[in-house]
Amino acid sequence: MNKHSFGQRVIGIGETVLDILFKDNRPQKAVPGGSTFNSIISLGRAGVPCAMVTEVGDDHIGDMTCQFLRENGVSDAFVRRRKGTKSHVTLAFLDEHNDAQYIFYKDHASAALDGELPHIQEDDMVLFGSFFAINPAIRPAVRSMLSEAHNVGAWLYYDINFRKTHIADIPDVMPNIKENMRLANVVRGSMEDFGYLYNLTDADAIYARVRRFCSTLILTDGARTIRVYTPEGCATYPVKPIETVSTVGAGDNFNAGYIYAIRNGIDDPAARIAMAQRWSQDVCRQLGNNISDELVTQLRSHC
Repeated sequence: MNKHSFGQRVIGIGETVLDILFKDNRPQKAVPGGSTFNSIISLGRAGVPCAMVTEVGDDHIGDMTCQFLRENGVSDAFVRRRKGTKSHVTLAFLDEHNDAQYIFYKDHASAALDGELPHIQEDDMVLFGSFFAINPAIRPAVRSMLSEAHNVGAWLYYDINFRKTHIADIPDVMPNIKENMRLANVVRGSMEDFGYLYNLTDADAIYARVRRFCSTLILTDGARTIRVYTPEGCATYPVKPIETVSTVGAGDNFNAGYIYAIRNGIDDPAARIAMAQRWSQDVCRQLGNNISDELVTQLRSHC
């Protein structure tokens, strides 16, 4: 494996929204979500000690979110709630292939992380990503946490998860993206992410950009081949076709499964990716953002 020994927490740093899922223009389900949030909830459900660093509104949705964290075994001690603010909302419209098109209702400029932040230790794992991790409004606090984590020797996983709606922000946030990659042990991004960021569609060319900052890249491409780049070369892993109910949370649970594999001492790279796919495909078979009760039972029975 590597020099790390994991046994304390997985700390998630990311935004939180209320996800409302639609099928045939009819609302099907509403549940607290967000990219890192979805990963941390699934890890908490699997019995991993977790904490979430995020912000929610001073409203009913904020109450729901904090309760949802606690119910799934995740600490809400670092959830910031500013008086008079409203929680973010995302509408996810599932198409005929059960892929989602999103409409976001957020106010990134009003984001704040001005309260207590976790003291990160060497045996912690840190998952961070999306616009929350590069948002100029909260960059000083995020940079402080990530730098502390890197300096004490914690293990950091950066999920790019860059949305088309932020293309105009690239000149302002690219320095933050580069810094995040430099601080991370693993960068995970999709072909779509790097198409927006670099206007590239060639996987090797994408890694040539990323490796200036981080030597390990997990490159996903929807239902197509997964590539894992390291200084030793590129390994490829096919994605098994499945019948889907919803692809919301697929990438988030891929991240969670990969982290779960490493935290549980799985050394084989192929086995790590297999675990990541297992979690991702599990969430795709249901209408929700997190792993199922059935998978939770299976995981806990093998602990």
